[in-house]
Amino acid sequence: MTTLLNNPLRPALLAAARSPKLQATVTRMRATRALVDRFVAGESEPAAVTAVDALLASGRFVSVDYLGEDTTDRAQASATVASYLSLIERFSSRRGTTNALEVSLKLSALGQGIDRDLALENARRICAAAEAAGVWVTVDAEDHTTTDSTLSIVRELRVDFPDLGTVLQAYLRRTEADCVELSGPRSRIRLCKGAYNEPSSVAFQGTREVSDSYLRCLKILMDGRGYPMVASHDPEMIEAAETFASAAGRSSEDFEFQMLYGIRDQEQRRLVVANRHVRVYVPYGEQWYGYFMRRLAERPANLMFFARSLVSRS
Repeated sequence: MTTLLNNPLRPALLAAARSPKLQATVTRMRATRALVDRFVAGESEPAAVTAVDALLASGRFVSVDYLGEDTTDRAQASATVASYLSLIERFSSRRGTTNALEVSLKLSALGQGIDRDLALENARRICAAAEAAGVWVTVDAEDHTTTDSTLSIVRELRVDFPDLGTVLQAYLRRTEADCVELSGPRSRIRLCKGAYNEPSSVAFQGTREVSDSYLRCLKILMDGRGYPMVASHDPEMIEAAETFASAAGRSSEDFEFQMLYGIRDQEQRRLVVANRHVRVYVPYGEQWYGYFMRRLAERPANLMFFARSLVSRS
């Protein structure tokens, strides 16, 4: 399987993900829509809920992300909180399977870049509403400059919300140590490879290096006392998760696989048939550009599909 580091255009695409000028151009292009629809479950809450209901009916779990990041406006941060609270209220009537419903938060969308305590309090409001509704919460990882702040907020929130999950990125050199620290009782760690453009001083650059780091981190989590969440589409990592879980005496209830909306749907269904917990990361909202560009950067096939769409419409 092609991994995120095999795309020679990856650095340029990740840089483009943070370019307002390119965002304005790409979001106006009609050809963009076909590929965006593959990765994003619509721009509105009703569209997201429709996608969620279909996934739940197929036996899969969900983690819903209201798209947005790098917020520098307090009013926008408050609007993001309101969107999550509305979504959680809708979820409160869909409790069919324990822990099947989750929301994912980017702290930068909650005001982390404005004031750490603003992001903390906004996240606390969402966690309180989610706990009352029987919905899990996981705090997403962003680029390495936010990692210390993010993990400090997670530690503070877990005092009151011990089931709060967070994301660790295997391509960061620090992550193995973070896994050791955060693999204790009731911890929930989503382990992914990473999707940002990071310097070699803090992140592994080679495909094999990243995979090896992922395997080391995954074994730590499986041998720990928490609930590992294996976020990967890589067959090697899926097979390793099964092996490590069995060696650690874990049942299928004691860990889960996570995959992105619109990617490897048949593999998701295969794992469900094999009685594995599979959670699908479901993004929605109008601010889809950054997420979309990171998906293009991950696999050359995604970029080629987009390029063909442009040519066919020119």
